Amino acid sequence: MCSARRTASTASRRFSKGAKGESVRKIRVLVAKAGLDGHDRGAKVVASAMRDAGFEVIYTGLHQTPEMIVQAAVQEDVDAVALSILSGAHMTLFPRVQELMRERGIGDILLTGGGIISKEDMTTLQSHGVGQLFGPGTTTGAIIAYIRDWVEKHRGSKVTTTS
Repeated sequence: MCSARRTASTASRRFSKGAKGESVRKIRVLVAKAGLDGHDRGAKVVASAMRDAGFEVIYTGLHQTPEMIVQAAVQEDVDAVALSILSGAHMTLFPRVQELMRERGIGDILLTGGGIISKEDMTTLQSHGVGQLFGPGTTTGAIIAYIRDWVEKHRGSKVTTTS
């Protein structure tokens, strides 16, 4: 379904030839701040590190509804949605975003994120299909490596994380 939404300009921007002539593409990630959470420094740091690693990053800004996040993910044809949630609403927001992603036909892309989330809640969310979640102190390198590895494994193409 994702390829049907991809425009020619998006495809040409995302795909290039690697050193060995293989087709490689940049990973596109939507970084979103859901709900009433007004603290976005961590999301901006992660988004900046992803850009530095060669990802194409779409940052939604603050106070996004799950519907707005999923609509942006569809419009931007992303490989992953990364939610930053510090408000304690993760047990409501992750399942709602996941439900909407499935309804909109993009349930095959990665839903990941981080914030102040207990280990127990991380385990529960992951058991329901949410990807790895990251807490305070996680390095940006670990987040980037996880997303890159997930996209290569699940999205079926060679990706690059260099500019």
